[in-house]
Amino acid sequence: MNIHEHQAKQILKEFGVAVPEGVVGFTVEELLEKCKSLKTDKFVLKAQIHAGGRGKAGGVKILDNLEELRKSAKELLGKKLVTHQTGPEGREVKRLYVEVSSKIEKEFYLSCLVDRASSKIVFISSDQGGMDIEEVAIKSPNKILTTKVELEDEISNEQCEEIIKIFNLDGSSKIEAISLIKSLYKMFIKTDANMVEVNPLILTKEKKIICLDAKVNFDSNALFRHPEILKLRDLNEEDPAEIEASKFDLAYIKLDGNIGCMVNGAGLAMATMDIIKLYGQEPANFLDVGGGASKEKVSAAFKIILSDQNVRGILINIFGGIMRCDVLAQGVVDAAKEINISVPLVVRLAGTNFKEGKEILDNSGLKLISAENLDDAAKKIVEAIK
Repeated sequence: MNIHEHQAKQILKEFGVAVPEGVVGFTVEELLEKCKSLKTDKFVLKAQIHAGGRGKAGGVKILDNLEELRKSAKELLGKKLVTHQTGPEGREVKRLYVEVSSKIEKEFYLSCLVDRASSKIVFISSDQGGMDIEEVAIKSPNKILTTKVELEDEISNEQCEEIIKIFNLDGSSKIEAISLIKSLYKMFIKTDANMVEVNPLILTKEKKIICLDAKVNFDSNALFRHPEILKLRDLNEEDPAEIEASKFDLAYIKLDGNIGCMVNGAGLAMATMDIIKLYGQEPANFLDVGGGASKEKVSAAFKIILSDQNVRGILINIFGGIMRCDVLAQGVVDAAKEINISVPLVVRLAGTNFKEGKEILDNSGLKLISAENLDDAAKKIVEAIK
C-alpha cells in the first residue's frame, strides 16, 4: 500500500527523522489558513499524488507569498497531472501540501527496501540526489552504493557509516546522517514497510540533514497489524478494479495487455503470464484467486477481469489442490449468467475434482475452449483472439 508524501513525512517525523515543517489542505482556503502558521521566506507547493516525477510535470512550485500561493493552488487543485509514472491518463490532484523552503547545499539519494533474493534489508545511497536513480544507474553506476544488512532489531554504527560514506560528510552532519539511518531503519521494521525512498535527502547550508521528499510503500499482508496506517489509504489513487478485488481478498494487478488471466497460486499465475508473452501477446492482469476460493470469490474475479475494456480473451488456468475445480467452474458459470461474455474463453483444469469441473462447464452452454495443459491453453487463447 502506498501513501502520500505528507503522510510519509509525518510517520518519519514520529520516528525522529528530520523533515521540513508543512501543512496539507483539501481546499485552497483550508490550505491558506494553515499556511499562516508556517515561518518561511518562500512556500513550496506540492501536488499530492501516488506518482513520481511531479516536479517535471508542474506539480511542485516555489512561491514568494500567500497571494502567489493562492493563485498556484487554484490552478493545481483538480488538475490532472501527467508524469512518467501515471501514464497518459494522469492523476487528478485532490490534495495539496505546502512546506517551508530549505536552503540546499547538496542533494543525496537514499532508499531502503526488502531484498527477497538475499533475505536482507538493502540500503541504496548516492551523492546524485534529485535525479531519477534509474538514470544514474545507467550513466554513472559508480555513483550508487548498495549496502545489505541482516534483519536485526537495530542497525550498527558501522553499517550506518558504510551506507553514508558516499555522501562524504563530516562533523555534525555525519552524526545526523547516522542518526537518520538508525531512525529510518527502525521505522522500516516497526511499520512493516516494503520500501522507503528519500529523494532528495539534503544537506542544508546550516549543515542539517533533512528529508526533502519521501515515498513509502507498506506490505499489504501486514496491515492487519497497523490499523493506523491502513487509515491512510487513499482509494482515489488506486485502480477501481484493484479496490474491488481487495474486497474479496483477491490478489489482482491490472496490466496493459489484452488477455485476462484467472489462476490459483502466485507462481502459476506468473508462469501463465510468461507463456502468454512467449506466444506473442500480453497479459491484461495478474490475478490469483488463492487456494481456498469460494464460488462467490471466483465469480467476483471473473467479473473484475471482464470489467477491463482492453480484454479480448480470457485464460483460466486452475490446478486443483485446496482449490477444487468444480468450485471454480461453478463460479465461472454463475458470473457468466450475469455478464454477457463476448470474448473467447480458454479453460485449463487439472487436479482435484477435475472431471466434475469439466462436466459443469460442458453442460453450462458457455462457448469455451478446453485445453489439455498450460502450453496448449496459451496457444489456443492467442489463436482465438486473432
